[in-house]
Amino acid sequence: MAELLELHPRNPQQRFVRMAAEALFSHGVVVYPTDSCYALGCVMGAKDAMERIQRIRDTDKHHFFTLICRDLSEISRFARVNNSQYRTLKAFTPGPYTFVLQATREVPRRLMNERRRTVGIRVPDHPVVQMLLDEVHVPLMSTTLVLPGDELPMTDATEIHERIGHAVDVVLDGGNCGLEPTTVVDLSGEAPEVLRVGKGDPKPFQ
Repeated sequence: MAELLELHPRNPQQRFVRMAAEALFSHGVVVYPTDSCYALGCVMGAKDAMERIQRIRDTDKHHFFTLICRDLSEISRFARVNNSQYRTLKAFTPGPYTFVLQATREVPRRLMNERRRTVGIRVPDHPVVQMLLDEVHVPLMSTTLVLPGDELPMTDATEIHERIGHAVDVVLDGGNCGLEPTTVVDLSGEAPEVLRVGKGDPKPFQ
């Protein structure tokens, strides 16, 4: 059964975040809060953990994971970013947006759209995620925590622990972080295209 660790939402206890990082280093699966809603995550390259997340979500191998990065410099390692795209990313990260960009060779094939060779990248504005990324020093492969049969993401960490604690390694309880997923914006074409309207304001891209 997973560890359920209750965190201060603004000043998370580093020892608890470190426990989650250790689970990730061991190719485990962690539930963590973000600035949009709770997510399931594992370190990039952890194939077994990725498959566990797919079983939890009941998705197939074509389900796209988002790459969770610490900052703009990390994004540039995994996505090709021109000057215009860089200005957009600088203005809207960190925040509740996922940006679709052309992937570099650093991105594993299973993380990208094979036809378009794009990848979804996000920099969340949440202290728990930022501390977790600082601990692991690598991006996380992540997906919103919506369970099969549910219409909305889960918001209560205790309920998350009760329902899927047997299938994950750590649940980081950062309190209720909302029901809206990120707004997804495709920056890989000639003009930005909003693919999904979520918590982030879509108007600057419409």
